[in-house]
Amino acid sequence: FPTENSRQTGHSTWHYEGMTLRDYFAAKWLQGWMANPNTGDADRESAAIWAYEMADAMLEARSAK
Repeated sequence: FPTENSRQTGHSTWHYEGMTLRDYFAAKWLQGWMANPNTGDADRESAAIWAYEMADAMLEARSAK
């Protein structure tokens, strides 16, 4: 995940761009969705769009806490 935290990177000040929390949530949702045998025959593009829509919803719910 992105970080500039010296506790995670040591004494260096380099920035690690990595995966965002949004990407992580989308990947996890897509993984679970694809593991369900009742998902149907959605095309890849639609599945990717749904994954990011769900990730956005998860981030919104997380910030509403």
